[in-house]
Amino acid sequence: MDLPCAQWQNHVAQKWSRLDPELKTKFTSLLDIDDVFKFALSLTNQHDLDLVQSVSAGRSVKKDREEAAKYRERGNSCFKARDYETAALHYSQGICFAPQTSDQLSLCYSNRSAALLHLQLYQECLDDTDRAVNSGYPAHLSHKLQDRRTLCLNHLAGCEKTGKHDHNSSLQIGKGASVGSLRFGICPQASVAYSLGKGRHLVAQKRIAAGEVILTDRPYSCVLIPGMEEVQGKRGGEVMFGTEHRRCHRCLAKTLCLVPCEGCSYSRYCTAACQRAAWREHHRWECPLGADLIVMGVMAQLALRVTLKAGLENILTACQPIRDKHKKSEPCRDSDQSVLYTPSNSDPYLTVFHLLHHINNQSASLRFLCAVTIATLYLKLSKEVPFPGSSLSDGPNMEGCDAEWSSELLVMGSASLRHMLQLRCNAQAIITLQDTGAENSRVQSRHEMRLATAMFPTLSLLNHSCCPNTSLVFSTGAAADPCGSHESTDISEGLSEDEHEACGVTVMVRAARVINPGQEILHCYGPHSGRMATKERRRLLQEQYYFLCQCEACNVQEGQQQQDCTRGGRIESGLLCLKCKEALKKTCESKGGDFTCLQPTCGHCMFSAEVRQKLQEVRVALERAVELMETEMPDKALRLLKKTKSQSGLILGETHPLHGELADATARAYASMGDWKNAALHLEQSVVATGSQYGEDSIELGQQLFKLAQLHFNGGARGAALSVIPKVRQILSLHCGPDCPELQELKAMEECLQG
Repeated sequence: MDLPCAQWQNHVAQKWSRLDPELKTKFTSLLDIDDVFKFALSLTNQHDLDLVQSVSAGRSVKKDREEAAKYRERGNSCFKARDYETAALHYSQGICFAPQTSDQLSLCYSNRSAALLHLQLYQECLDDTDRAVNSGYPAHLSHKLQDRRTLCLNHLAGCEKTGKHDHNSSLQIGKGASVGSLRFGICPQASVAYSLGKGRHLVAQKRIAAGEVILTDRPYSCVLIPGMEEVQGKRGGEVMFGTEHRRCHRCLAKTLCLVPCEGCSYSRYCTAACQRAAWREHHRWECPLGADLIVMGVMAQLALRVTLKAGLENILTACQPIRDKHKKSEPCRDSDQSVLYTPSNSDPYLTVFHLLHHINNQSASLRFLCAVTIATLYLKLSKEVPFPGSSLSDGPNMEGCDAEWSSELLVMGSASLRHMLQLRCNAQAIITLQDTGAENSRVQSRHEMRLATAMFPTLSLLNHSCCPNTSLVFSTGAAADPCGSHESTDISEGLSEDEHEACGVTVMVRAARVINPGQEILHCYGPHSGRMATKERRRLLQEQYYFLCQCEACNVQEGQQQQDCTRGGRIESGLLCLKCKEALKKTCESKGGDFTCLQPTCGHCMFSAEVRQKLQEVRVALERAVELMETEMPDKALRLLKKTKSQSGLILGETHPLHGELADATARAYASMGDWKNAALHLEQSVVATGSQYGEDSIELGQQLFKLAQLHFNGGARGAALSVIPKVRQILSLHCGPDCPELQELKAMEECLQG
């Protein structure tokens, strides 16, 4: 999770170390969140507020005409170099920095419209020309805008006449389902159950077929993670753009046509509708805090955002069961809240409020960090902005009102602290696949990227398994408009509040295999049986989620290890003897964990430390090879990969995961040079390793087979491609549903090959 910046963490750690021992003992004993927040608030002072101010000063998000001019000039340089996408990103930065009354605002809109025209985003270009005029674009230059408008209107009229639409606009659309077809909640075959050991969880009531949708959920709130996505220009990419520059800060849609917040230079949105919705939900209070929220980290920002969106009335309603318990003096702490309330799916905030926060499991120092962080944020809020719900909070520049805040500060602050503590165990990363490598490369590699952190009310009901029976697919952005242009038509306009909510981020959970009646519905919190050993998985889960994993995968692997130890060792999957190429057997960790050849007449032995070192050397070489490919040097990467494979001092069998990674990288190097046949041969080796590691119906195998189909298609291997496509279709349909983009690409390839 994203904790506050290092300077703030160090400051709070020093504050904790200087605390009087009696106060430390008292704080450590507190297990009621209201008491913890009151304690932290009593220790928070002006020095804490000043430190936040000094740390955030270097990350100012104020409007700045000079900064806007700098970004416009950078955009002009990229435009002259015909790098129109990077130019548009620079112009968007200028738009975000430009004050509303600045001449730079209209100039940046005009320049961005020119870049969008070259990118054939005609409706978006039209929108920006209108914005330029409305922002005071100089009259003597208006003929430029009019010429642009004429070109765009002619093109759009031609598309409408022929019934064709510009597919380039799809560059800006998130993978969202339409509003009309999107339904939220749990399928009829599943229901919520409760037990003391598992808390609230989902269980199948009827048989759920593989691939069937079990639940669809949207986050109560989410916060975009800045700096995770790096996009480089064609001229070497001297400036890097992160997620915060390319995505809507509310629905996470990817776009070149971001609409700025009128009060700060940081927050931006895909449409005016998203801008207004974010302002109404949370940003009218967040905006005056500026860079303070960035300094305090994603955890604190999301906790605050959930609280602001809920509002005082909802929070008081959610608190009532706990307050009633205290009034009756029943032996039930707030840390036991899971037994107090079982909310319905129709009340998302109550579900979020009553998620477990494990205050009694989290260390005193971490609780102190969270409590002081939230207390400091709330003191800043009380001094700078009106109380949530005040009629004063209508614009970006607002005067604070201490009197309104003072009476309800504890309620709102305690709720935020509750949510910050909950996030450690209940936050869900929103994952997307990102293309890496040079923009004009023959081959684009893809890897998972954490796009945002969210609180999902219904998804949080699912417990963990290291080998889950579900698959998750995230969608971002507004519902797709029929013409394929999200930004231009602003389809969110005119929707009801509930419908507009449905235009945002969603998660769809499908059954990865048949789930029979009575079986629990499970998903993986991160540590997967295909990626790490049982001992390591259990350690990570215990540290973050405070439970010893007893899932089927852990218990089966633990039993197998005990049997292997009794027999004197186990066959190490994928490692072969250097002398006779027979499989290696690994002794129990308690006996050193060394490796011995399975062939009695050979007897070759390798120490565990030696094997670990050699595997690490291979991984380092692999990372270097990937770097070479991403800097357009596939020939050097290929030489390094071949050398590594022959000189590693190990023989990696066909099922070893590292052998699969090496084969995948080698395939990418060959493909980058246009050698599709050799690329396919090596990727087939990677497919074998991936299937062994994750299973024959895994999404990981499906992704590798999809790449293999692409290589066969590019190489003109018609029969090979047609033989792979059905298996890819089966796996991707199972995990991602029938509408995923990869399936559309497979269909096009198949039609081309058959035609």
